[in-house]
Amino acid sequence: MVDTYRIRTNSFLDSKSTDSLMQLVTNEKKERIKRFVHREDALRCLLGDLLSRYALCRRTGLKNSELKYRVNEYNKPLLATPVHLHFNVSHSGNWAVCAVADKLVGIDVEYVKNIDLKIAERFFTNYEYDSLLKQDPKDRIRYFYKLWTLKESYIKADGRGLSLPLDSFSIEINNDSISVITDNELKSCLFEMCEIDDFHISSVCSLDSSFNTTLKEVTYFDLLQALA
Repeated sequence: MVDTYRIRTNSFLDSKSTDSLMQLVTNEKKERIKRFVHREDALRCLLGDLLSRYALCRRTGLKNSELKYRVNEYNKPLLATPVHLHFNVSHSGNWAVCAVADKLVGIDVEYVKNIDLKIAERFFTNYEYDSLLKQDPKDRIRYFYKLWTLKESYIKADGRGLSLPLDSFSIEINNDSISVITDNELKSCLFEMCEIDDFHISSVCSLDSSFNTTLKEVTYFDLLQALA
């Protein structure tokens, strides 16, 4: 089963509330968060980490203090035990998202903004770029982000991240069906895509065949209650 969660990162948190949340992460994470120049970036990182802890505690029954992590050879965070459980986190704009699954999983969220679509020529396959150009001009930006989040979720599920070139596989969106065209090992994966709001799109990729498709919204108070 793939469980997915989201939390707003643009909610006002005063210094006291932020300090309370900071006590729930590791010292290493605290130091990383403190290095951010902009407070909004620090909050995204903090809330993304806590959202994953919330999701993992709910799934495993472990306490926050009992969660132990490791990384793979590509520096992707993994749960040390139980080793069969996989998770992934992403944050952008006003949201952080997390996915937890019994099999490989990747999740991505992107803030939809106007961009030069020529970037697609650099990162997309010819098939994907052609499919982008076939869209109505007014829909191309949003379609770009749909493809982008799907591709990001795939490489994150694969575990190699950007070590796996984005143009080494194609994503095909056919009505409600999403599939990957690739010679890579991760072929039989499934996708779910969610338009959180007018400005945010999230996609999940997993080998797990059972999806809880609702991105359950978590609040600051949920985090404190579950993790403190």
